Amino acid sequence: MAARVEAATVGGEIDEETDDRGSMWELDQKLDQSMDEEAGRLRNMYREKKFSALLLLQLSFQSLGVVYGDLGTSPLYVFYNTFPHGIKDPEDIIGALSLIIYSLTLIPLLKYVFVVCKANDNGQGGTFALYSLLCRHAKVKTIRNQHRTDEELTTYSRSTFHEQSFAAKTKRWLEKRTSRKTALLVLVLVGTCMVIGDGILTPAISVLSAAGGLRVNLPHISNGVVVLVAVVILVSLFSVQHYGTDRVGWLFAPIVFLWFLSIASIGIYNIWRHDTSVLKAFSPVYIYRYFKRGGRDRWTSLGGIMLSITGIEALFADLSHFPVSAVQIAFTVIVFPCLLLAYSGQAAYIRRHPDHVADAFYRSIPVDQGGWVPLVIAAAFLLIMSVWHYGTLKRYEFEMHSRVSMAWILGLGPSLGLVRVPGVGLVYTELASGVPHIFSHFITNLPAIHSVVVFVCVKNLPVFTVPEEERFLVKRIGPKNFHMFRCVARYGYGDLHKKDDDFEKRLFENLFLFVRLESMMEGGCSDSDEYSICGSQNQFKDMLGNGNEKENLETFDTFESIESITTVKRVSHTVTASSQMSGGVDEQEFINRCRDAGVVHIMGNTVVRARREARFYKKIAIDYVYAFLRKICREHSVIFNVPQESLLNVGQIFYV
Repeated sequence: MAARVEAATVGGEIDEETDDRGSMWELDQKLDQSMDEEAGRLRNMYREKKFSALLLLQLSFQSLGVVYGDLGTSPLYVFYNTFPHGIKDPEDIIGALSLIIYSLTLIPLLKYVFVVCKANDNGQGGTFALYSLLCRHAKVKTIRNQHRTDEELTTYSRSTFHEQSFAAKTKRWLEKRTSRKTALLVLVLVGTCMVIGDGILTPAISVLSAAGGLRVNLPHISNGVVVLVAVVILVSLFSVQHYGTDRVGWLFAPIVFLWFLSIASIGIYNIWRHDTSVLKAFSPVYIYRYFKRGGRDRWTSLGGIMLSITGIEALFADLSHFPVSAVQIAFTVIVFPCLLLAYSGQAAYIRRHPDHVADAFYRSIPVDQGGWVPLVIAAAFLLIMSVWHYGTLKRYEFEMHSRVSMAWILGLGPSLGLVRVPGVGLVYTELASGVPHIFSHFITNLPAIHSVVVFVCVKNLPVFTVPEEERFLVKRIGPKNFHMFRCVARYGYGDLHKKDDDFEKRLFENLFLFVRLESMMEGGCSDSDEYSICGSQNQFKDMLGNGNEKENLETFDTFESIESITTVKRVSHTVTASSQMSGGVDEQEFINRCRDAGVVHIMGNTVVRARREARFYKKIAIDYVYAFLRKICREHSVIFNVPQESLLNVGQIFYV
């Protein structure tokens, strides 16, 4: 059922307003109004969680097993990588130790613990969290689907600042040009890809280094045996991750805690036994002397020094699992002092035995070339993410340009010029307004449409999660006898991680509540141009005073759910008033009967192709890379657990 549609694309932002505002445009605006009031009614009583002191200490202890594993194993290989060709001057050990001390102090302690961790997205950390904060405070999104109704979410928090402040000036500077928004997005993608590249290698390096310690006492063991042991350990570690953060944290927290205590104790012993003078490395003057002695090796050794903070990005990225205070307490009280003692102890030992630096527990990649492998992996993921974003952006632009006027749909009459067959049609679209092109394509190729049509917009917001009570926005499109609705399902970037088995059920629950509440308000309100579904609580108490306890409870439950339904606006008087349902059956029963007759999920399958005259790299990116990513990516039918027998794909081809 695919139709070949060729649409020319132009650069720049999409202008959603037309200069020719004729009668059809005005009618369309009146019929397809915004959901400002609907969103305003969805705010629940969200409050930030408070933790007792005992619970906070428990969470701090648990975070050791999840957040600080990589950082805690870095003493296994840092000194060996810093001096891969041996130690020529014993004073270099003091300079390297001073660099390690201040790297741990400036980056993990001061930057992450005391600064970055405070820039969290309602307790969420990571690159996406920071970008979401920027998107909420400034209009920097490349896909302009923001709407003021999104700001009504309780998780859509943002700070206020003075117009002359540095933050306000930065906001205006970012919003001024599209190139700056694109550059910001590129930085986000680069940061995400570098985390992925580092995360791929870090577990392997840490475990391989630990397994390499077997050769200290068993030198006859070959590298193949060490690698095999490391693989077995890695498979075992990853096999238990599906049990969840809580169980994994409690499993590894005692192990990591004992590890930190052990390396700290060994460090204290080595300082006392071998050389207490290494403590002078806490003076930054030895960093200056380290580089003053010159030599290329001083600068290349920084690659090994940076390994001392390997895995520190997890301190911010894993904030979703633990509160900020727990992560801060764990690092400040346990991790930071234990690492300082461990590195100081190793430095004291190497000062006494400089020829043993090769046995500093680390067997690395050749790590003079530096960390090129994580950079290559990051570059590959950056390319993939850029292609995905470009293709998705072009698909959205195509949907915006080819959407159908709501006035044209309503001009067809209640039957839409077709046969209305029993059933409910859920038409999925990325547009929160207007009619998607797939619907017009559908009704022009088939002579029938369902008795009830619901346009479902699955919208991703720049927040980590959307509370279930605020998930759906429902409104009516056109007169009642059209039986057409719009439902906006809103998700955060952390919500769509598993199959949503109850999506259809919750959608109909919100639709039924909307219809019931609309009917109640029509019976008790005077005829006016527009009215609000959500009346005062006293009005509902008057409705409940009928002496029937069961009906009272049901009506009160309806009132409690009002916050998830919002407001309804009447269509302009230019549209014919809605007629009564046939046979005197109310609309909820009508929708129920249609639902029993069958629910069909109508989804668009827009295929993006490069034009014939496009350059070869664009053809490769679109026709192969993006097509492959679309193929392996989970679709809405899988995420929302849509049965295959209820799925109808409407295909179309779009050329860029």
